[in-house]
Amino acid sequence: MTDERRREVGSSDAPVEDEIHESFDAIVEEGAERLQRTTRVVLTTGFAGGLEIGLGVMGYLAVLHETDSHLLAGLAFSIGLIALYLAHSELFTENFLVPITALIAREGTVAQLLRLWVGTLLANLAGGWVVMWLVVQAFPQWHGELVEAGRHYVEAPFGLQTAVLAVLGGSTITLVTRMQQGTDSDPAKIVAAVVGGFLLSGLQLFHSILDSLLVFGAIQAGAELSYGQWAAWFGWTLLFNVLGGLVLVTALRLVRSADLLRSRRRDAPSDPARSARERDDG
Repeated sequence: MTDERRREVGSSDAPVEDEIHESFDAIVEEGAERLQRTTRVVLTTGFAGGLEIGLGVMGYLAVLHETDSHLLAGLAFSIGLIALYLAHSELFTENFLVPITALIAREGTVAQLLRLWVGTLLANLAGGWVVMWLVVQAFPQWHGELVEAGRHYVEAPFGLQTAVLAVLGGSTITLVTRMQQGTDSDPAKIVAAVVGGFLLSGLQLFHSILDSLLVFGAIQAGAELSYGQWAAWFGWTLLFNVLGGLVLVTALRLVRSADLLRSRRRDAPSDPARSARERDDG
């Protein structure tokens, strides 16, 4: 089908399916909103995200303690992703597709993206540490599961398998974001969160934020692990999470929406940061 024929049969003038066009516009608008956030909003949203993903970890540990099944516990972990969606908080690894699309559409700057990434990452970890301290004090019966989980990740030897597990962790959470952006149905978005939680935790994919909470809990529960060991594991896991989210999901979506991106860039302000300041002043 030619672009001209596509325009004739669709309701929009874009040379792509109407659903793709609508989803693209929603992603750019949300990405621009995230990029324009103040540092205060970035930090508070990220800290809340760390607390809320802790709810998923709490559910995960409860089911794992009772059933010894990672698959069932993974379903329980999806509570955290549902909480993130309904409470409008976010994880660092959710910020690949949406803000990067807005950046390429010239609705934000690289400095704004870096502020969003760094602020959300640090705030996620701080909120996660706090909630895990509370969990460790409240549920001493889960200490065994926490210690085992922490050791599973931190003591995993770096190699092809663990690198791929981290790539899959990053691509999975980014795909969840893409699925949620592709529908206006709240039930469908919740289903996407359940799918993501099941895959991330049920299959024990390596995820820099989620698994850090388990490591923090293990250390707080008395495991013979150090924050130095965690930092070494966290560094390469984060790198491969980013690669998975950017290469396997974000890059493909950008190629699919190349025509829409070119059109959006032509209409975008020459100085996105200045335009944002003018909107705030107005």
